[in-house]
Amino acid sequence: MQTVIITGGTDGLGKGLALHYLRQGAHVVALGSTAGKGEALLTEARALAAGRATFVRADLTSLAACRGVVERLAADHPVVDKLILCAQRYRLLGGRATTGEGFEHSFALAYLSRFVLSHGLHDVLRAARRPVVMNVGTPGVPLGRIHWDDLQLTRAYSGTKATLQSFRANDLLGVAFGVLHAASGVSYVGYNPGVVSTGMPASLPQPLRAGTRALFTLFAASVPKATVPMTALLDDPPAEPFTAHWGRRRLPLDGRAFDRDDALRLHELTQELISR
Repeated sequence: MQTVIITGGTDGLGKGLALHYLRQGAHVVALGSTAGKGEALLTEARALAAGRATFVRADLTSLAACRGVVERLAADHPVVDKLILCAQRYRLLGGRATTGEGFEHSFALAYLSRFVLSHGLHDVLRAARRPVVMNVGTPGVPLGRIHWDDLQLTRAYSGTKATLQSFRANDLLGVAFGVLHAASGVSYVGYNPGVVSTGMPASLPQPLRAGTRALFTLFAASVPKATVPMTALLDDPPAEPFTAHWGRRRLPLDGRAFDRDDALRLHELTQELISR
């Protein structure tokens, strides 16, 4: 039986993938911050006669909580086949927010949590036959950059800038993971699902919420449709240590977005940040 761990596994694409792998007979561990959504997922799992679902409530904005989750999951699951990183909460408007540990919110949730989980679960992943990490973000979108002199965006903050930086950081996270664990057999996939009809607009303020919902109505793919190319990659991952994809299209890794030196630089800076 495969073990599949999904952050953001109680909503949107994460939930769609969780239900898919439950139907396939896998043991699914869904991480989320809301107990009600976790219970709803477990209820759906029972309706599928699938008693193989586990919900782990976790605040993934907390570095300490992420480390605790890694310890718990590694102890409970000596072999993990798939790690799917979907957790995201957009803060496009409003002032700069920090976590209890002092990290900028988007940096902590959308990047640091994925950094800690990816590297922290590497050993239990490499024990699987065809292990894969899928980091769901926006590879291929030429927007945003790493603010090397101010990663926490203490100066000239904007929610959009913070969100885009977290996406670009995740591109580099995949590159660095592939370099550092090149011989381990773990495939790391950066994945852009395109526009998908999820509950994401509900987290946005008006009038952005209404505009995004209208956009979704016109252009967004349904969750079941969007998960088809994702599961194809997850079930038959590329042999290379790191690849990037936009839907069914594989992206070239040339250009600054996937620069090896930048990736290793960010890895070292992140290690310094989380070791303080």
